[in-house]
Amino acid sequence: MTTNDDSPRWFKSSYSNNGGNCVEVAVNVTGTVPVRDSKDPAGPSLSFTADAWASFVTAVRHGDFPTA
Repeated sequence: MTTNDDSPRWFKSSYSNNGGNCVEVAVNVTGTVPVRDSKDPAGPSLSFTADAWASFVTAVRHGDFPTA
């Protein structure tokens, strides 16, 4: 369910100039955080709980995932 209108408002990662391997996140959805591939905006999206997304972002920022 969205808070302000019927469609998610997507934004790209601030790191989107890194070669195009990016995600977009919708900011106006209540209860979930939808995430999609920025190269395929008409494609599917994944939805996460706000807590799960925050945990993932924290782990990425701390370098908890290998890069290659």
